[in-house]
Amino acid sequence: MRYTASALAQDRARPNVPEHVASVLDSVANLLSTRQMTCPLYRGFGLPMRFVDKPINVAVPIAVVEVTEGLREWVPEAELVDLTFAHDPGRPGRLVPKVEVEIDEL
Repeated sequence: MRYTASALAQDRARPNVPEHVASVLDSVANLLSTRQMTCPLYRGFGLPMRFVDKPINVAVPIAVVEVTEGLREWVPEAELVDLTFAHDPGRPGRLVPKVEVEIDEL
């Protein structure tokens, strides 16, 4: 089944989903919001975020590659279906990756 996840806190509420799916979606959201080297004892987790402080037309392709590779490595249970970018209304100029993933329910 397909689900969406993003780094925004308001997108993290997921009523009526199985516990396994909620856990995978939390992992996806954590990956999208974590910069590599910031998680103690788990330094490789997260995105390199080389897209930060780049013009939008440069940042988007870099972010697509980073999110795709990060999901493949850190959350293999979630198969990427679609990747879009939302704008955070509270922080102008910030790109927020929003992914649609397919997760097999147990």
